[in-house]
Amino acid sequence: MMQPVTAPRSLKEKQRQEREELILQAAEEVLAEKGYYETSVDEIAARVGIAKGTVYLHFPSKEDLVVAILQRKAQVVVELVEEAIASAHSNREKLEAVLQVVYGEFFDPRKGQLMQLPYAVMNGSELRRVFVEKKGCLKKEWGRLAALIASILEDGKAEGEFDTSMPTPVMVSAFFSLMSPRSLEHITIDNQMPVNEFAKHLARFYFKGIAKVQGE
Repeated sequence: MMQPVTAPRSLKEKQRQEREELILQAAEEVLAEKGYYETSVDEIAARVGIAKGTVYLHFPSKEDLVVAILQRKAQVVVELVEEAIASAHSNREKLEAVLQVVYGEFFDPRKGQLMQLPYAVMNGSELRRVFVEKKGCLKKEWGRLAALIASILEDGKAEGEFDTSMPTPVMVSAFFSLMSPRSLEHITIDNQMPVNEFAKHLARFYFKGIAKVQGE
């Protein structure tokens, strides 16, 4: 049986997608340089070389731009996590790799003002409203990440590495609670602690809590 021929994308559709990609790239650059509150759609449009109204044709507001950037960033992070897990050996090494990737990609101060996006989402009422309205925008990516973490924890339990009396959903929730930028800036900048070292200490703290107690 012959497969149906998929119609090639129209030139107009291809141009639209390319323009959208340029807008996102420019927005990420401006956000990294200036932070969320000092970023303007006018400057983003100027960097792309288009009218501000054209930006709004693709993204109705600055908040929608941020949602799109975070969504794309989350997709990249999950893909990097999958690669890191594949090259790790023990279950503990796999979970440590997850923390290293998330902190290195999402919360590293060396990436500039872009690191402030998670803070803006948590503390800005307008951004928080947009995320509530688009509550499913990161659900797929974080769902994949949660499933990976749960699988690693289950393997660790089966291999006698982690505490089997602790429910896996609780362990997953506790692991996600470690992935927060709230205290990172103070520790890494004021105390000059590298991000990877901060993530390593968090991992030690977590594993002491979920480790199987000898003799049980």
